[in-house]
Amino acid sequence: MQARASIFTPVLIGGCIIILVSFAIRASFGVFQIPIAEEFGWLRAEFSLAIAIQNLAWGIGQPLFGALAEKIGDRKAIILGALTYAAGLVLSSFAVTPTAHQFYEILVGFGVAGTGFGVILAVVGRASSDANRSMSLAIATAAGSAGQVFGAPVAEWMLTLMNWQMVFLWFAVAILAVLMVLPFMRSPTPPASRAELEESMGTILIRAFRDPSYTLIFLGFFSCGYQLAFVTAHFPAFVTELCGPIQPGGVLHSMGITTTSALGAVSISLIGLMNIVGTLTAGWAGNRWSKKYLLAGIYTGRTIIAALFIMLPITPTSVILFSAAMGSLWLATVPLTSGLIAHIYGLRYMGTLYGIVFFSHQLGSFMGVWLGGRMYDIHGDYTLVWWIGVGVGAFSALVHLPIREKRQPVPLAA
Repeated sequence: MQARASIFTPVLIGGCIIILVSFAIRASFGVFQIPIAEEFGWLRAEFSLAIAIQNLAWGIGQPLFGALAEKIGDRKAIILGALTYAAGLVLSSFAVTPTAHQFYEILVGFGVAGTGFGVILAVVGRASSDANRSMSLAIATAAGSAGQVFGAPVAEWMLTLMNWQMVFLWFAVAILAVLMVLPFMRSPTPPASRAELEESMGTILIRAFRDPSYTLIFLGFFSCGYQLAFVTAHFPAFVTELCGPIQPGGVLHSMGITTTSALGAVSISLIGLMNIVGTLTAGWAGNRWSKKYLLAGIYTGRTIIAALFIMLPITPTSVILFSAAMGSLWLATVPLTSGLIAHIYGLRYMGTLYGIVFFSHQLGSFMGVWLGGRMYDIHGDYTLVWWIGVGVGAFSALVHLPIREKRQPVPLAA
């Protein structure tokens, strides 16, 4: 009887470190909304558009880095991603106009693509056994949440010690430091049949594009990006401005959370903390039950939570409850979506196929972030854009139901 393969491979450990640092930086950008806008006297939409462009560039870069990793090697793609990420951060620290920030965020977005889920999850998926794959993908995804736990609070703390420009420079140093774990990222040959290995990337892409299930997966991931990016970019400012006061003598006040600004940063951290539990639970469940029904359930839960939050008075207690509930469903979609793609289409070109689906996620991210800033400038609040998020969440819950979860047969080689 063979011993069960260990889930904690060097590839998984190294991949978790890279994703953790990459997402800690990315998740902190909402903290800079107010400081940057106040320093330059910009409208809220100006820096919001910069973050939106970052998310769109991330989406465009994801399939490109996925394909690049499959052509030149995973480690070379990660190095290119880290260098691009650092360059975007350094240049952004010297930017003094909205246009410059928006342009340099293209580099940051491509950098996130090269050090984020698309490349790393494909490596982790190939390095995992069939029995461990869903859970390994969940652990790597949860590492992104771990980065989110401390990313926003650390950025908030650093802003008390230095200006935002210096924070960006230190972030650039941090993302370059992750290259020290690259020796761990040795990608094994994908476990595949001879017929699968002989298939070209073009062939598998055509098969996927002709499959209605792939289209539904693509459409369903849109709302995930919309909701997550809107909350990451705007929720700290949303809480700062709209939440009721934190009462002296209360639990939050006794913990040192005395302002709604601090509560906004902590809310992002709490979302990340709860998401570690939610993502690992999703990975465990994905090995046992239908991934499409789990995804439909997650989107339904998000829709209900978001609707209740905006309908009820916004208080410190409701912010904490919303963050905990939404956090438990935050990135739980990622291991299930990537695992669903691997299950239906195989591992050979998983990075590219997931990257294309992730582009839909980032289209949603762009709309969530940009609309958040635009609607705020027009209406003075986030109510309308929040309700749009509720609607697209319900849409995603429905489109997952018709997906055919059966693995596509690989045509025999001639």
